[in-house]
This record gives sequence, C-alpha cells and structure tokens, in this order.
Amino acid sequence: MRKLAEKAEVSYEQLKKINQGKTQSTNAEDALRIAAAIGIPLESFMAGEFEGRPTIAIAGKVGAGAQVPVFDAYEKGDGPQIECPPGLSSHGIVAVEIEGDSMEPIYSAGDLLFYTRNGHDAVLTDDIGYRCVCEDADGMGWVKQIKPGDEPGLFHLISLNPGANNMWNIRLKWAARVRLHWPAELAKKT
Repeated sequence: MRKLAEKAEVSYEQLKKINQGKTQSTNAEDALRIAAAIGIPLESFMAGEFEGRPTIAIAGKVGAGAQVPVFDAYEKGDGPQIECPPGLSSHGIVAVEIEGDSMEPIYSAGDLLFYTRNGHDAVLTDDIGYRCVCEDADGMGWVKQIKPGDEPGLFHLISLNPGANNMWNIRLKWAARVRLHWPAELAKKT
C-alpha cells in the first residue's frame, strides 16, 4: 500500500483509512490520483470499488536441485507482492519464486508456488507424501516430495525432476504443502 501511496502521491495514512473503510472523504485531486494509480475509473473509485485484488507476499526464491538460501529474504511487509490468483484466499498464504531450471518439466524459473505455513517450525504428518516447500536445518530452501526418513525427525526429499538426486535422512525446520502452482506468465507482480 505504501507503493500505491507513493505512486498516487497521496498520504499513506489517508490511503490506509480509505482502504479500511474508516473514511470516504478525500479531495477530488487525490481521488483522481488514486484511481489512476490503481487503474480504475474515477467513478468506480468514488463508488467504493477501491479494494482491487488482494495481494500475497513473495517470501523469496526456492530451488529444487540447487541450494537456494532465500527464505524470509524481505522484512515483514516489504518485498514484492503478487496479485492473488482467482479462487485462492490471500489469508495466511505465502508465495515463493522458482529459481533455476532444476525442476523442469514440473516447474520453471519464475513460476510461483503458493503455500500456507501451518506451523512455524513443523513438518505436519498431513504434508508427508506431497510436494512441499521446505527449509532444511542449514536454512536452505527446497521444493521436494517429503517422505518419512529412517529415524524420527528425519525425512527423505524426493526430487521432482527424474534426473535429479534425491536427498536422504534430512532434518527439516519446516515443510508446507504446495497449494497452487502459478506459471510465471500469469503472475502479476505489484
């Protein structure tokens, strides 16, 4: 929202109040700037159609075969935002961007994966057996199918690319099932 306030050259606090429905009063010049900045007609803005599509934060980048230390790459609330895909709630959802070509032909560089972090430092049994975004004990981010390891607390990470190596008996900080794959060409970054 700060970027929108800057783009429209209006006060962030005023824009926040309008977005939260706490005020509808704004001068005509500010209303025109805001409407132009979000790409809607002035009449739509004045009718209260201000919200537009909700956005989802991109937490960073992730690889499958290559080590990519990228989670929490941005301060909370900062960093790139992606327009929420239709049919997906933006509540509690995070996205990561695929880096490299190690997940071809399943995922390509620039694609986005959406997931929900149910437990901050957990691997839920409901996620075992599925494609997950995960972080290992060394802070490296991966996208792998999660399988139980040979000992409690360890997991086998199965590669999506048939030519890539699997990882055996890895300690994970957390894993979260991929809820949606969004090809790069459909992503609308804000």
